[in-house]
Amino acid sequence: MILVQNRQPQLSGNKYWIIILSALLFSACSPKIRPETKKPESPKQVEKKEKPAEKFKQANISLLVPFRLNEINLKTATKSEVEKAAMAIDFYQGFKLGVDSAAANGQNFKLKVYDTQDNNKQIADLISNDGIAGSNLIVGPVFPDGIKYIANYSISRGIPVVNPLAASQPSEFSNPNLISIVNNINLHAEKVGNYITRTYNPANTIIVLINPKAPSDEVFGKPLRAYFANSKKPFPFQEYASVFTMETKIVKGKQYVILLSSSDKKFVVPTLDKLMKLKKKTGLNVSLFGHPDWVKQDYNTDQLQALNTMISASYKIDYTRPEVVTFIKKYRALFTFEPGEFAFKGFDIGYYFGKLLSSYGEDYIKYLTKENYRGLHNSFHFTYDHEFGYINTSLMLLRYKNFALNIVE
Repeated sequence: MILVQNRQPQLSGNKYWIIILSALLFSACSPKIRPETKKPESPKQVEKKEKPAEKFKQANISLLVPFRLNEINLKTATKSEVEKAAMAIDFYQGFKLGVDSAAANGQNFKLKVYDTQDNNKQIADLISNDGIAGSNLIVGPVFPDGIKYIANYSISRGIPVVNPLAASQPSEFSNPNLISIVNNINLHAEKVGNYITRTYNPANTIIVLINPKAPSDEVFGKPLRAYFANSKKPFPFQEYASVFTMETKIVKGKQYVILLSSSDKKFVVPTLDKLMKLKKKTGLNVSLFGHPDWVKQDYNTDQLQALNTMISASYKIDYTRPEVVTFIKKYRALFTFEPGEFAFKGFDIGYYFGKLLSSYGEDYIKYLTKENYRGLHNSFHFTYDHEFGYINTSLMLLRYKNFALNIVE
């Protein structure tokens, strides 16, 4: 079962926190949702048997999310203010559903929920008041500043901290106890690069990076450039500020693999238009790899399909899976509205870590790199870096086909 506590009223905002949270709490005795948790496949070998760790009588999880209920007046709140709170509430509701499902085998959990208000003073108060003392796992804060702030506490107490939503580089935090869920941009570049080097022949392929070189474009452009500069399989590599500059350099008969580092719609839309014109005019044989943010953006699907477009992504929801259908029905029944993206994220994190805590007790962190997970929303495969902690390296490559994004690998 799960005991949910809202600790320290001074940290929980105003009276609206009590009103909203009272609507969020629900029974742990409910239908369970069980995605796939499995160990990586490996050759059979004789392993040393370790003494099983002692199971928790009660596993303590602290959830730190920015409800920002201190800022919201429900009578006058703007859409933007409501959406900020809605993200945190959606994540919390999904997370608790995940822990609830993980508790099905009898493990008791105490889930302590705190409103950080996206304010480091709130985190400081939690630390000084021992609000999160005794936690076996801390999930959050959500934003990078908060994750940096709590790093010293995590290191000194030896408590693992989950970075649930920020796509920041783990090197920004220097916390060996940090667990980074969202794939950083370097991993996206590596995923794309690995696929290209396996799939295309350097003898007849030219790789072109279209990179306007605004700071936001270089975030993806830099690791893509570095990947092919260090690749053991040497491809001809060209870089242009726009596809218009590339037009006069096209070599007939070559396969063009075009990497577009921008997610600025004002740049991407005319680029897609121009590539389509080149394809029709010159017969350009092209495969396009777009920015990961395209998964949330809306572009001409006919063009994306014609250009054989692929993007890397850390998540995709398959609405035909029984587990997904069960989750949606359960969420609707409890909250009377549809689960959003953050509810799915919250569920996967809550279920995965709840299962680890339940199965392995005090030794659960040792199994983080051993237990792979295919969730409702994304998958987890962790590697460990002694400086930067545990990093989720599980990524998908998606292709636009039949007016949908389909998993390539």
